[in-house]
Amino acid sequence: MIPLERTCRLLRDAGMAAWADILPQQIERALDADRHGDLGRWQHLLQGLPRIQTTAVDLQADTLRIGLADEIDDALRRDIHRTLRALQPWRKGPYEIFAIPIDTEWRSDWKWRRLQDHIRPLVGRKVLDVGCGNGYHAWRMSGEGAELVIGIDPSLLFLAQFNAVRHFMAEPPEVHFLPLGIEAVPEKLAAFDTVFSMGILYHRRSPMDHLVDLKSCLRPGGELVLETLVVEGDENTVLVPEGRYAKMRNVWFIPSPAALNGWLRRCGFKDVRVVDVAPTSIREQRRTDWMAFESLVDFLDPENSRLTVEGYPAPTRAVVLATV
Repeated sequence: MIPLERTCRLLRDAGMAAWADILPQQIERALDADRHGDLGRWQHLLQGLPRIQTTAVDLQADTLRIGLADEIDDALRRDIHRTLRALQPWRKGPYEIFAIPIDTEWRSDWKWRRLQDHIRPLVGRKVLDVGCGNGYHAWRMSGEGAELVIGIDPSLLFLAQFNAVRHFMAEPPEVHFLPLGIEAVPEKLAAFDTVFSMGILYHRRSPMDHLVDLKSCLRPGGELVLETLVVEGDENTVLVPEGRYAKMRNVWFIPSPAALNGWLRRCGFKDVRVVDVAPTSIREQRRTDWMAFESLVDFLDPENSRLTVEGYPAPTRAVVLATV
């Protein structure tokens, strides 16, 4: 599921030998089938994908497109559609594969549009995408010219979805998915030009430690792109939910943009800038045929959409940039 030899070589070439040396053992533990009951089924689904590849790949469109409608017949399209459906739920996207639309829960292109004009150009850069999901944004980073993109996320379903998309590319770019968390990245690696952490900070019990970990991945002068939940308030405002937030168990700290700015500066970041603050709408995150579980509309107070079902402020997200 992972071109490990090539990934290790690319890491060494990029000055990350310390990670390449331990990566095989990390991946072996991550892919331990005894700990993941569905892994065998997902691998079987991927092995059954038809052996067809295309050079018609558009990684710059809001809907990532792989393949053209007339490259396959209807019977093959039905087979591909059936396999992609079996990898549900699809949360990040959208994608279109040989004219099969994958209508994901999140319109991840909206988030990309909010940040793409503010970040440093990605052409020729080595990029780390922390909590990459199924790789939608990692593909977009490559589409913007990144030389190497390493996406990390411990979810093996996301790895299977990433590989299903990659499977059909005749000439896939250097985008690599590792089923790992940020704790697997060696300390003081200091090798990436840009590090993205989007939708992760509020899930960390220790947000300061997460920011320090992100900083240690960046080379001197590198850029952090941080996207996270925020609340209104001053530099001392931080929401600590009791129990759940928007039905999520693992939400620990939601700062105001001003407080987040202070956290980043305290952790040693420079040039901290809040470039976007936007409420999450029920058109950006919603239930679809490809993600049939509860979504944002179910997490909001039915009488007041400005509140969650628990009575907290409804989700608002900020994009913050910083350098080291």
